[in-house]
Amino acid sequence: MKAEQVLEIYKQHNALLEGHFLLSSGLHSDRFLQSELIMQYPAVVVDIVEELARQLIDLDFTTVVSPAIGGIRFGYELARQLKKRTLFTERVDEVMTFRRGFSLKKGEKVIIAEDIVTTGKSTKECMDAVIKAGGEIVAITCLIDRSGGRAKFEQPFYPLAQLDVQTYDPSDCPLCKKGLPAVKPGSRNIK
Repeated sequence: MKAEQVLEIYKQHNALLEGHFLLSSGLHSDRFLQSELIMQYPAVVVDIVEELARQLIDLDFTTVVSPAIGGIRFGYELARQLKKRTLFTERVDEVMTFRRGFSLKKGEKVIIAEDIVTTGKSTKECMDAVIKAGGEIVAITCLIDRSGGRAKFEQPFYPLAQLDVQTYDPSDCPLCKKGLPAVKPGSRNIK
């Protein structure tokens, strides 16, 4: 499956939205990728994730960790296909952490799996939680890198598809200047 096919699947499932969106990063955008509209069709998700699983199969790791909430179902399916363990982090008092009895062994090798990367903020918060728990991050993967390649990580980064979506600082957002109301479709509380 090629990147263009992944984006076409998002379009077919009305998961590539257009309008005025307040992103989890705090930035504004005229497009939003709503992965949960894809995730409601497990057979579609299996096909999409198979391509990433092929790219990651030779990496030496034992665990897939995803940030809540967007990455959970993607991370689960990736781990299922690769026959690995899967965990997720979630925010407690605005800090990404492991809960629900999840833990890592010292030196446990991890891949971080996020559905969409824009700035990499949630991914980096998840990475911080893995490092604090004693894990070693081998790679980062996502379904779509919407940063157009601007999100940078020290570890290898494996996006299935890349999309260059314009983002705006709220103080200089042309959509705000037009008076268009912003919608917050993501999972993070934004102040």
